[in-house]
Amino acid sequence: MSIHSPIRTAMLPAREAGFLTGYLDMLNLLERLHRLMLDVIKDEFERLGQRELNPVQALLLFNIGEAEVSAGELKTRGYYQGSNVSYNLKRLVEMGYMHHERSELDRRSVRIRLSEKGRKVRDLVAQLFARHAGEITERGVLDLDALDLVAGSLRRVERFWGERIRYIY
Repeated sequence: MSIHSPIRTAMLPAREAGFLTGYLDMLNLLERLHRLMLDVIKDEFERLGQRELNPVQALLLFNIGEAEVSAGELKTRGYYQGSNVSYNLKRLVEMGYMHHERSELDRRSVRIRLSEKGRKVRDLVAQLFARHAGEITERGVLDLDALDLVAGSLRRVERFWGERIRYIY
Protein backbone atom coordinates (compact mmCIF):
# COMPACT_ATOMS: atom_id res chain seq x y z
CA MET A 1 0.00 0.00 0.00
CA SER A 2 1.34 3.42 -0.93
CA ILE A 3 1.82 6.12 1.65
CA HIS A 4 -0.12 8.33 -0.77
CA SER A 5 -3.25 6.16 -0.83
CA PRO A 6 -5.70 9.04 -0.13
CA ILE A 7 -4.82 10.57 -3.50
CA ARG A 8 -6.12 8.63 -6.46
CA THR A 9 -3.48 9.03 -9.14
CA ALA A 10 -5.24 6.51 -11.38
CA MET A 11 -7.78 9.19 -12.26
CA LEU A 12 -5.09 11.54 -13.56
CA PRO A 13 -3.28 11.51 -16.90
CA ALA A 14 -0.09 9.45 -16.66
CA ARG A 15 2.26 12.44 -16.71
CA GLU A 16 0.34 14.28 -13.97
CA ALA A 17 0.06 11.09 -11.90
CA GLY A 18 3.80 10.53 -12.19
CA PHE A 19 4.59 14.08 -11.15
CA LEU A 20 2.16 13.94 -8.23
CA THR A 21 3.70 10.68 -7.02
CA GLY A 22 7.19 12.19 -7.26
CA TYR A 23 6.07 15.37 -5.50
CA LEU A 24 4.51 13.40 -2.63
CA ASP A 25 7.66 11.28 -2.36
CA MET A 26 9.74 14.46 -2.15
CA LEU A 27 7.52 15.82 0.65
CA ASN A 28 7.89 12.58 2.56
CA LEU A 29 11.65 12.66 2.03
CA LEU A 30 11.94 16.23 3.29
CA GLU A 31 10.14 15.28 6.48
CA ARG A 32 12.30 12.17 6.99
CA LEU A 33 15.50 14.13 6.33
CA HIS A 34 14.60 16.72 8.94
CA ARG A 35 13.92 13.99 11.51
CA LEU A 36 17.16 12.22 10.59
CA MET A 37 19.12 15.46 10.96
CA LEU A 38 17.72 15.84 14.48
CA ASP A 39 18.67 12.21 15.22
CA VAL A 40 22.21 12.85 13.95
CA ILE A 41 22.53 15.83 16.30
CA LYS A 42 21.08 13.79 19.17
CA ASP A 43 23.54 10.95 18.57
CA GLU A 44 26.49 13.36 18.39
CA PHE A 45 25.48 15.04 21.64
CA GLU A 46 25.04 11.68 23.37
CA ARG A 47 28.50 10.66 22.15
CA LEU A 48 29.92 13.87 23.62
CA GLY A 49 27.98 13.47 26.89
CA GLN A 50 25.91 16.59 26.20
CA ARG A 51 22.46 15.56 27.44
CA GLU A 52 21.13 18.88 28.69
CA LEU A 53 19.82 20.03 25.30
CA ASN A 54 17.46 18.39 22.89
CA PRO A 55 18.36 18.41 19.16
CA VAL A 56 15.79 21.11 18.32
CA GLN A 57 17.37 23.44 20.88
CA ALA A 58 20.87 22.70 19.59
CA LEU A 59 19.78 23.38 16.01
CA LEU A 60 18.16 26.63 17.11
CA LEU A 61 21.46 27.75 18.69
CA PHE A 62 23.33 26.80 15.52
CA ASN A 63 20.91 28.71 13.29
CA ILE A 64 20.98 31.87 15.39
CA GLY A 65 24.77 31.94 15.31
CA GLU A 66 26.11 35.44 15.92
CA ALA A 67 22.80 37.17 15.16
CA GLU A 68 20.77 39.10 17.69
CA VAL A 69 17.10 38.62 16.88
CA SER A 70 13.65 39.01 18.34
CA ALA A 71 11.66 35.92 19.18
CA GLY A 72 9.29 36.74 16.32
CA GLU A 73 12.14 36.80 13.80
CA LEU A 74 13.15 33.22 14.57
CA LYS A 75 10.49 31.69 12.33
CA THR A 76 10.51 34.36 9.63
CA ARG A 77 14.28 34.00 9.19
CA GLY A 78 14.00 30.22 9.15
CA TYR A 79 15.96 29.71 12.38
CA TYR A 80 13.20 27.70 14.02
CA GLN A 81 10.81 25.16 12.51
CA GLY A 82 8.86 23.97 15.54
CA SER A 83 5.64 25.11 17.13
CA ASN A 84 6.82 25.62 20.72
CA VAL A 85 9.38 28.37 20.22
CA SER A 86 8.56 30.18 23.48
CA TYR A 87 9.15 26.99 25.52
CA ASN A 88 12.53 26.33 23.91
CA LEU A 89 13.62 29.96 24.26
CA LYS A 90 12.63 30.01 27.92
CA ARG A 91 14.55 26.78 28.58
CA LEU A 92 17.64 28.00 26.70
CA VAL A 93 17.67 31.22 28.72
CA GLU A 94 17.14 29.32 32.00
CA MET A 95 20.01 26.95 31.18
CA GLY A 96 22.34 29.83 30.28
CA TYR A 97 22.65 29.19 26.53
CA MET A 98 21.05 32.50 25.56
CA HIS A 99 20.79 36.05 26.79
CA HIS A 100 17.60 38.00 26.39
CA GLU A 101 16.75 41.64 26.99
CA ARG A 102 13.81 43.88 26.34
CA SER A 103 14.14 46.32 23.49
CA GLU A 104 14.69 49.94 24.54
CA LEU A 105 12.34 51.13 21.78
CA ASP A 106 9.53 48.60 22.21
CA ARG A 107 9.31 47.09 25.68
CA ARG A 108 7.09 44.28 24.34
CA SER A 109 9.90 43.04 22.11
CA VAL A 110 12.63 40.78 23.48
CA ARG A 111 16.01 40.50 21.75
CA ILE A 112 17.95 37.26 22.10
CA ARG A 113 21.54 36.26 21.42
CA LEU A 114 23.79 33.37 22.32
CA SER A 115 25.80 33.32 25.51
CA GLU A 116 29.31 31.87 25.55
CA LYS A 117 27.78 28.52 26.52
CA GLY A 118 25.40 28.78 23.54
CA ARG A 119 28.25 29.62 21.17
CA LYS A 120 30.07 26.46 22.27
CA VAL A 121 27.04 24.38 21.31
CA ARG A 122 26.75 26.25 18.03
CA ASP A 123 30.38 25.39 17.33
CA LEU A 124 29.79 21.68 18.11
CA VAL A 125 26.93 21.54 15.62
CA ALA A 126 28.99 23.48 13.04
CA GLN A 127 31.85 20.99 13.44
CA LEU A 128 29.44 18.08 13.02
CA PHE A 129 28.01 19.55 9.81
CA ALA A 130 31.49 20.39 8.47
CA ARG A 131 32.64 16.84 9.14
CA HIS A 132 29.59 15.47 7.33
CA ALA A 133 30.11 17.81 4.38
CA GLY A 134 33.65 16.47 4.00
CA GLU A 135 32.47 12.86 4.21
CA ILE A 136 29.70 13.48 1.66
CA THR A 137 32.19 14.78 -0.89
CA GLU A 138 34.82 12.14 -0.10
CA ARG A 139 32.32 9.30 -0.55
CA GLY A 140 30.86 10.81 -3.71
CA VAL A 141 27.35 11.15 -2.26
CA LEU A 142 27.07 14.66 -3.76
CA ASP A 143 29.40 16.97 -5.60
CA LEU A 144 29.08 20.74 -5.73
CA ASP A 145 27.06 20.72 -8.97
CA ALA A 146 24.56 18.18 -7.62
CA LEU A 147 24.30 20.11 -4.36
CA ASP A 148 23.61 23.35 -6.24
CA LEU A 149 20.92 21.59 -8.30
CA VAL A 150 19.16 20.15 -5.23
CA ALA A 151 19.39 23.41 -3.27
CA GLY A 152 18.14 25.45 -6.22
CA SER A 153 15.19 23.13 -6.72
CA LEU A 154 14.25 23.25 -3.04
CA ARG A 155 14.52 27.06 -3.01
CA ARG A 156 12.06 27.24 -5.91
CA VAL A 157 9.61 25.01 -3.99
CA GLU A 158 10.14 27.21 -0.92
CA ARG A 159 9.29 30.34 -2.95
CA PHE A 160 6.23 28.61 -4.43
CA TRP A 161 4.93 27.62 -0.99
CA GLY A 162 5.70 31.08 0.41
CA GLU A 163 3.66 32.66 -2.37
CA ARG A 164 0.76 30.33 -1.61
CA ILE A 165 0.80 31.38 2.04
CA ARG A 166 0.90 35.09 1.23
CA TYR A 167 -1.99 34.85 -1.23
CA ILE A 168 -4.32 33.07 1.19
CA TYR A 169 -5.01 36.29 3.05
